[in-house]
Amino acid sequence: MLRYESVPVTPFQQNCSIVWCDQTMAGAVIDPGGEIDRLCARAAELGVKLEQIWLTHAHIDHAGGTGELSRTLKLPIVGPHSGDQFWIDGLAQQARMFGFAPAEAFTPTRWLVDGDTVSLGHSTLAVRHCPGHTPGHVVFFSAEAKRCFVGDVLFAGSIGRTDFPGGDHDTLIASITERLWPMGDDTVFIPGHGPESTFGRERRSNPYVQGR
Repeated sequence: MLRYESVPVTPFQQNCSIVWCDQTMAGAVIDPGGEIDRLCARAAELGVKLEQIWLTHAHIDHAGGTGELSRTLKLPIVGPHSGDQFWIDGLAQQARMFGFAPAEAFTPTRWLVDGDTVSLGHSTLAVRHCPGHTPGHVVFFSAEAKRCFVGDVLFAGSIGRTDFPGGDHDTLIASITERLWPMGDDTVFIPGHGPESTFGRERRSNPYVQGR
């Protein structure tokens, strides 16, 4: 079964998730925005052997520590979709703009597209391309665990911003209603910021997508 623990990192308190297969303890880090030493220490405390980095998108608070972590532990970088290439190219500028530590450049080992899968040990997650917040945003869905790591697509009571370059409100709403809702009302999602919720709860009460 897939297990996970979210660790808020960076001044933006971004929910970086350590995920692993509880049979093999093979693990990945989703969206290592920073505080790499802390993330590695926590993975070691959990007994998780980090083998991959998964990215939902390439904003600085989600991807700022990716290059350093990949270089330090020699980990492959999986994701996001190639639509976020320009955000990766601009990581150094993003770091300066938002007061983050300098971000190392990187090239993903594997770009992701809608319908791909990623695996850890005996656990496999589905990849859905969910643009709108950024053009290359993806989410990772574990059907067995009924968990979805959604980055900044959806939040408890809110949705991702669409005023950054490449963002589009209508596209984001379509991603939520057409890609996330079919995963089931009882699916718990782990957002990029703030508390977890379920798709059913947001479908019923989130003012941005209520009843859609």
